[in-house]
Amino acid sequence: MSPAFAQALERLPHAPEFRFLDRLVALEPGKSGAGEYTVRGDEPFLRGHFPGQPLFPGVLLVEAAAQLAGTIAQSDPAVPPLCGLKLTGMRAVRIRGTAKPGDTIRLGARIVARLGNVVQAETSATVDGETIMQGEIILGGERSHSP
Repeated sequence: MSPAFAQALERLPHAPEFRFLDRLVALEPGKSGAGEYTVRGDEPFLRGHFPGQPLFPGVLLVEAAAQLAGTIAQSDPAVPPLCGLKLTGMRAVRIRGTAKPGDTIRLGARIVARLGNVVQAETSATVDGETIMQGEIILGGERSHSP
């Protein structure tokens, strides 16, 4: 992973236990990007979702896409990063499949609008070329205040 990609990922506020973006594979700062998360199989939530047939939860596909969209938005060189950027809304999200241990989820996001402290992104997730999630993600944060 390039140093610029690693630096962009460092901006994610999530602790490793709740990070669903292992690596960036493409980044056009402030505009679009792609990332990957490999389902290891040892994630604690898989023990209960579902016993004997572990599946990556659909809501975490949305979270992974939001993490990617936030990484893209926060990397925009023309716009100061927003404080406390987080998922605040979803539109037309469709979960069309899932991922299992050993699968690599390929995430895509494109920033389609920014208005003040709100960021809107079109997102998707695929496994082996099959779309398993797509939808619009809305992120909100606060503008940093200079002292």
